[in-house]
Amino acid sequence: MAWFSPEQAFLPEVIALNGRWLASKPAVIVDRKTASWAEFAERTSQVANGLLDAGLVHGDRVILLMANSLEMAEAIFGTLRGGLTVVPLNVSVTDETVRNMIVDSGARAVIASDEHIDRIERIRESLEGIGDRYFAVSAGNDGVRGWQSFAEFRDTAATASPDVAVAADDSCNIIYSSGTTGLPKGIVHSHACRMAWASDMAIALRYHAGARTLVPLGMYSNISWVAMLSTVLAGGTLVIRSRFDRQDCLQIMQAERITHFAMVPLLYQRLLEYDQFAAYDLSSLQAYMCCGSPLGLQLKKDIIERIPGDLIELYGLTEGLVTTLSPEDARDKLLSVGRPCPGQDLKIIDDDGNELPAGEPGEIVGSGRLMMSGYHNNEKATEEASWLHPNGSRWLRTGDIGRLDGEGFLYLVDRKKDMIISGGQNVYPADIEAVLLRHDAVNDIAVIGVPSRKWGETPVAVVVPRPGSNFDSVAFTNWANSRLGKQQRLAATIVVEALPRNPNGKVLKRDLRSRYESLEL
Repeated sequence: MAWFSPEQAFLPEVIALNGRWLASKPAVIVDRKTASWAEFAERTSQVANGLLDAGLVHGDRVILLMANSLEMAEAIFGTLRGGLTVVPLNVSVTDETVRNMIVDSGARAVIASDEHIDRIERIRESLEGIGDRYFAVSAGNDGVRGWQSFAEFRDTAATASPDVAVAADDSCNIIYSSGTTGLPKGIVHSHACRMAWASDMAIALRYHAGARTLVPLGMYSNISWVAMLSTVLAGGTLVIRSRFDRQDCLQIMQAERITHFAMVPLLYQRLLEYDQFAAYDLSSLQAYMCCGSPLGLQLKKDIIERIPGDLIELYGLTEGLVTTLSPEDARDKLLSVGRPCPGQDLKIIDDDGNELPAGEPGEIVGSGRLMMSGYHNNEKATEEASWLHPNGSRWLRTGDIGRLDGEGFLYLVDRKKDMIISGGQNVYPADIEAVLLRHDAVNDIAVIGVPSRKWGETPVAVVVPRPGSNFDSVAFTNWANSRLGKQQRLAATIVVEALPRNPNGKVLKRDLRSRYESLEL
């Protein structure tokens, strides 16, 4: 007979247990609002019960279109505690993209902060055909058609833990990577997968019960999720900011004695360029992650030299593969992005899917318990992102080119062929091109990324105008930017007579990037 019957604790159980055993400890701090673990557990129970009382059932999707806030933290983890699937959306994309993601997700509820309610209202009619699957909840705006105050919605619900259990394979969240073209890709993580993310990243990034984690990036981003999940599992404290501001960031690091955070290279650069940087006491910092885009060698050296604590560089995909370069290895392997995290494996393969030896560049593929369940409603994309190992197991194709050295350290050779990383966010040229091709004067077009001191990279349109169109590049740029999301906006438009193409007619974007790589906009 077994001495005990072990049960797997997933995120809903972790929140409840933290509320019991860490009751008085601060869980979330936002501006002057602080919620203890007991208060946070109670509020997330109320969010869960409120959604279930509204008629949602196990597995239903809940859209979050919110600015960083205490309410957003409650909404994320309250949705999970109700056995529902949380779908946080990037707030900087266009209304059309928001609509596409909502439709693709099949969500039955929307939680939006006040500044985004009008966006939902603008697309409500185009959502009506989906039926009565949508229950809209506001973060505090009464009187608008069908919206409730978030505080009222939460505070009138029961405080007891919802009688809901989640299984390992149940969907935990969907994080969208794209969507303007009408073909959004929703990355689905199961509850078991997300617990693996929490535990594996907490170990790799050195989180602990004393962690005080700054969250300055949008909480729809997987970068923020890594920091949040690691902190929640460790029983630390989340210090959330509504947006990134370098002065505010440094002040909070000093005032709140921050120990951990995660940022993209661009934000590190902005911190170090601030003329008052040296005036702040950052001695509390212990370990901080850099990810989202390649970290330049000089910036990496500057971070290590000027910011106290340990820099841990991370290469990875929301879809599942993660490597880290630990501080102990950084001195001798500074150009590397490290080795796979425990429980992860990777290989380098050629165009025919054959594994390559150390030193030879090829596509990076990975496997492990961090892998997504797949792309929501998109079996074709899931299949295209898969590489079958000779033993029959499914591995993730990254589309990135890398090589391994003799000790297993990974070096990036090239990125995904077309993707632009602007401000640490993935920007897909095909999404932008689909909008630009609507202009009557465009005969042919390609969008590439060029260097930008402000954003790291920024989109530029290379246009072949229609003959006799009297094309005006400045007017075209303004027209385009009025229709694109914030991070998709063009820095410039370049007019050419023809685009370089291979014999099969495919635009040679690598040639275009080489041609204009000296630009810095």
